[in-house]
Amino acid sequence: MASNAFSGIAEQVKLDLLSATHLQDNINKRKEVSRTFISDTITVPTPEMYQYATLATLGDDVYFEPSTKALEDHVAKITGKEAGLFMPSGTASNQIALRTHLLQPPYSVICDHRAHIHKYEASGAAFHSGAAVLPLIPSNAHHLTVKDVKDNMILSSDVHFAPTEVVALENTLNGTIFPQEEIVKISEYVHSQGKKMHLDGARIWHVAAETETSLKELCDPFDSVSLCFSKGLGAPVGSCLVGTTAFIAKARAFRKLFGGGMRQTGVFAACAAYALTHNFPLLPSVHALAKKLEAGLEEIGVDITSRAETCMIFYDPTPIGVTYEEIGDRASQLPEPLVLGGSRVVVHIQTSESAVDAFLSVVRELAEEKKRAGFVRPEPSTANGNIYKDVYVRRLPKST
Repeated sequence: MASNAFSGIAEQVKLDLLSATHLQDNINKRKEVSRTFISDTITVPTPEMYQYATLATLGDDVYFEPSTKALEDHVAKITGKEAGLFMPSGTASNQIALRTHLLQPPYSVICDHRAHIHKYEASGAAFHSGAAVLPLIPSNAHHLTVKDVKDNMILSSDVHFAPTEVVALENTLNGTIFPQEEIVKISEYVHSQGKKMHLDGARIWHVAAETETSLKELCDPFDSVSLCFSKGLGAPVGSCLVGTTAFIAKARAFRKLFGGGMRQTGVFAACAAYALTHNFPLLPSVHALAKKLEAGLEEIGVDITSRAETCMIFYDPTPIGVTYEEIGDRASQLPEPLVLGGSRVVVHIQTSESAVDAFLSVVRELAEEKKRAGFVRPEPSTANGNIYKDVYVRRLPKST
């Protein structure tokens, strides 16, 4: 029998996370997600995904976890690589990949100036690997070319420079598709110099769906690839890093070193497997909905600064006299609010068509109000070319 002292401690330790309204709260959250355009990372597991996850194996992934191993093997197989490694996040996957490729500084990594590994991973390449990042602006304002890489790759033995050891590409990058023929040219050149290629393929699923190209073909030019399950596919957490057997063995050691060794990951692996089976086939309809939104915005008169090649659109409402803040404020005041950021609009597998219609109605209404107030559309300007602003200011619905 427990002592009174222990019973008191046990009482203090107790925690019940489930409120009296949590079931309704989750229903409300799913509704909010269906009307949220800030990212595709905000998708939530469905009851069916949860149910499938409860059937997963119960191993410890630091030792051996069967469901997780099955997922790793499957992703390696479909990407044409020897082995895979489940990761807690895309950032961990990218950074561990770079650390595994890189040996002893000084060295540098080439990437697009908009790349996730450069802008949104907290300077991880410098912190974890001691690597300089060489962010390049594509000469064609869309994607890096083999000429861009050749002109900037450091191959000199001059002690003033950090030699380039890895070229890291991203596909999709802000929703745009990197032409495969250019990737092959870059890969051939980089490998001819004895250097490595890494792909941040967080949203490579979208490329496969839109171009109807196999994942193996998309991944063949790379020595390592990171693929995300929680971007686009709707799993709650996780990415997979693939490469050679030796590379993945070394990466597994770095994962442990970085604090990424996980225990009962079977439930996460099952969610990812469910997403691959049931959510990947939804991506063509996501792209179609994004194109509908793009066409609607363009018809209203806003500038499209980066088109809906897959699931993202970047737009500029200033030609109709409207600001992002005005759109966000009006959208947040709807009876069923929309959650918007700035210039970036993301459509995902749980976006409702009614949310797209509501978004277009808000922009159209504001445009008409500005026109009635005397706003005259300025003459078109090409000053900004195809360069768009990265604006990620989350605007939450106002409480009612």
